[in-house]
Amino acid sequence: MVLESTIVCVDNSEYMRNGDYLPTRLQAQQDAVNLICRTKTRSNPENNVGLMTMANQVRVLVTLTSDAGNIMSKLHQVQPDGFINLITGIRVAHLALKHRQGKNHRMRIVVFVGSPIESEEKELVKLAKRLKKEKVNIDIINFGEEAENTEKLMNLVNTVNGKDGNSSHLITIPPGSQFSDALISSPVIQGEDGAGGVGMGTTDFEFGVDPSQDPELALALRVSMEEQRAKQEQEARKATEESTKEIPKDVAMTDTSNEEALLAQALAMSMQQEGEENEEEVAAAGKGGDLDFATMTEEEQIAYAMQMSLQAAAGGSEKEEKEVKEEGMEVESAEKEEEDYSDVMNDPAFLQSVLENLPGVDPQSEAVRSAVGSLTGQADKNKDKKKDKKDNK
Repeated sequence: MVLESTIVCVDNSEYMRNGDYLPTRLQAQQDAVNLICRTKTRSNPENNVGLMTMANQVRVLVTLTSDAGNIMSKLHQVQPDGFINLITGIRVAHLALKHRQGKNHRMRIVVFVGSPIESEEKELVKLAKRLKKEKVNIDIINFGEEAENTEKLMNLVNTVNGKDGNSSHLITIPPGSQFSDALISSPVIQGEDGAGGVGMGTTDFEFGVDPSQDPELALALRVSMEEQRAKQEQEARKATEESTKEIPKDVAMTDTSNEEALLAQALAMSMQQEGEENEEEVAAAGKGGDLDFATMTEEEQIAYAMQMSLQAAAGGSEKEEKEVKEEGMEVESAEKEEEDYSDVMNDPAFLQSVLENLPGVDPQSEAVRSAVGSLTGQADKNKDKKKDKKDNK
């Protein structure tokens, strides 16, 4: 197998909007570039492919690489713009090939030309001679404007090949044809030894590789395919498991919320029951029961102290009321006794009997009579004053 570094030059001029090649000229080029890149990288793992555009400003999109996927991702971002610069594009491609890593690789440029060439034929021949001197091969895919460009491009290819060379090729694709069908049997895909097109649709082997010719590659492709299938099945299984877990998760959230509500309700009921038990214990202690303060919690001790203080305040108020009542009763009894004594002392018969019993006293004497009269008169005055006070009250 030939070691080769290839630069693919794409025509992205405004002419690529035409639809004479389905779906458009630009998209037809994309399919052809995909075919070429995969053919080059499959023919030898050390082969490298680069990508650049030639319209308006010549740009190198991808430097030499063996990653065909990266090339296609960049190619799908290309949009039609301006006019083709064929000579500048080939010179830049040649410069990029000079900086290849594998110096033992052959250099090849694949050019897509689908718009009219404005460069003179002399300049093209001069460029071809330089490519021949640097041993650079060139393959040109001529499409769209083949009537105007075929002669110029044929001279360029013949100059690069020389008299005995046949490494450079010109492939002309008529309108309405598929690029892949035209290229797959051409030297661009088949290569110089005719082995470049293996696995590109011309064989019926699995993965496009003949196990008898390259058993290691066929085995590697089969193993990688099985690993990819297993990976996809595992991802699908995980996705189904996650989708099934999401529904019970919502149910579990509702269950947990209900459980939390029930727990909060049970806690409130238990706190209420504890408060009632504490009140009962405090009431029992107030009646004379014995409590073990060591087993009581801080809240129970505080409740007990508050209950005792309330009972003490209630008892003190009752005692004060009793004392006030007793004092009032004593005052009333004293007043009644005074009234009783005053009534007795105002009684003249009682005083006469007392005086008769006293030894050495003559109750009939004028002095005793005047004294008794004065006492009874004073008693009458006192009684009148008390009556006035009661009436005033």
